[in-house]
Amino acid sequence: MVSKEWLCKKHIKVLAWRSQSPDLNPIENLWRELKLRVSQRHPRNLTDLEKICVEEWAKIPPAVCANLVKNYRKRLTSVIANKGYCTKY
Repeated sequence: MVSKEWLCKKHIKVLAWRSQSPDLNPIENLWRELKLRVSQRHPRNLTDLEKICVEEWAKIPPAVCANLVKNYRKRLTSVIANKGYCTKY
């Protein structure tokens, strides 16, 4: 709320944006994939976490990325049909 007031006082126009708007960036889906893979390996410390992240990232097939891009139109259509609210895609 303080941020909004400051922006208003400075006459800065802000776009109306839903607080729970869906993140359509395909990288978010890749981060989720990486998180799932890393959590299954149970890293014990920060060094272990970094090593596992690098290893698991390298194992994600390029087809996973291609599929996310390929299905982008479907996700956009779903969000538009749901009037900007989150959807299951």
